[in-house]
Amino acid sequence: MGTEMSSPPPLPLFQQAEHWFRRAHASLLSALPCGKGCCECCIGTFPITRLDALELQRGLERLPLLQRDAIVARARNQIALLETAYPALQLQNGLHKWADSIIDEMVERFAHLPCPALDSDGTCGIYAFRPITCRMMGIPGESDGVVHGACTSQTAVPIIRLSPSLRADVDRLAEQEAVALSILNRAQPEAGDELLLPYGFVSDPAPPP
Repeated sequence: MGTEMSSPPPLPLFQQAEHWFRRAHASLLSALPCGKGCCECCIGTFPITRLDALELQRGLERLPLLQRDAIVARARNQIALLETAYPALQLQNGLHKWADSIIDEMVERFAHLPCPALDSDGTCGIYAFRPITCRMMGIPGESDGVVHGACTSQTAVPIIRLSPSLRADVDRLAEQEAVALSILNRAQPEAGDELLLPYGFVSDPAPPP
């Protein structure tokens, strides 16, 4: 979870994701343990979209210089770890040419890395510009008819099933995101749709000389 930044509103797709979370949270009678300083879901690297990366860059531009430099430095340190383990990332940080099994391996191997924007008090340093996944995180999911908590912190609370309309809204958001990504990829067809989280914080992933 994080703290609000004084900033322009997020782009429309991100606004929709945040609006969905608020409606879903209300439908669950606010029976979620998530709160300020709760940051279990902020630990571990994961894929984000190029749209998320653009939103992160938009947010970094609005941060005070020292705060921005600290986040970017943490991201570069994590990128160095990733590229030491997987040198091919130096040539292509997009994930579209990587097998799903290898991506899963990367995520598991670096599951201990905190998000570069995670502050020492457990809040998000770039909260208003966080990825769509982060905006929707915390709502219990459902698979094969079974509702499950979003993290281990939710195992001790009653889990209420989301309404069919709210679940359908997730699919609609995914469709809109896919359309937006296809438009973006027309300009950079070789970039791919996704990259690992730390790369989203750097406009040039190469470390300084």
